[in-house]
Amino acid sequence: MNLTLKVWRQKDGASRGALETYAARDISPDASFLEMIDIVNEELIREGKDPIAFDNDCREGICGTCSLVVNGRAHGPQRNHTVCTLHMRHFKDGDVIVVEPWRSRAFPVIKDCVVDRAALDRLTAAGGYISVPTGSAVDANAILVPRDSAEKAMDAAACIGCGACVAACPNASVSLFLAAKISQLALLPQGQPERERRVKAMTALMKAEGFGNCSWERECEATCPKDIKIANISRMNREFLLAALSSAEH
Repeated sequence: MNLTLKVWRQKDGASRGALETYAARDISPDASFLEMIDIVNEELIREGKDPIAFDNDCREGICGTCSLVVNGRAHGPQRNHTVCTLHMRHFKDGDVIVVEPWRSRAFPVIKDCVVDRAALDRLTAAGGYISVPTGSAVDANAILVPRDSAEKAMDAAACIGCGACVAACPNASVSLFLAAKISQLALLPQGQPERERRVKAMTALMKAEGFGNCSWERECEATCPKDIKIANISRMNREFLLAALSSAEH
């Protein structure tokens, strides 16, 4: 396959960026999207040019590191896939492919298609955990969890924190990511002691980090590689309302 790439190039966060055109020649249909960029970068290096900077790690759709907008869609055209598991057979010979970074004020560009997603880590640190006493592990059956709650919690916990929901949302809302973190703990007995503090702290930081508000566009759900449902956003909103009412009573 021979393709034309239009890639966002930006020296650093303080510089202006622009799309630059590159040829991707003799690409195997079985190559992954990131392997295709690797091939283009090898050619750029041979020519003494700066390779395209992009994020990646596991390349197995697990870590959530890869973060590219491909032809206007976060992670590309293949539903329920990360861009590292997207293969070139989903494109046609001669296609023009536009590659850009996540677009959000909360995700400043570091270089080219690499953005700073530390805001997601700060949100998790604000409440995406439980406090437990140290010591030996508790027996797995010591705390009984209803099957329905366990399954919903596991579905929410599937979030890999890639930030595609933010990139896809016209408001750059992080609500789906935040709702997944809040839901998985709100549904489990272990998450109850810090339930109210968690939702208030995490939603307050969401605003401080510069993310937009959710307006139920559902682009986040459509582009999430782990198929996280927006029902979690409804649960997060209920959690916040209950926490606010509880504070008012006290």
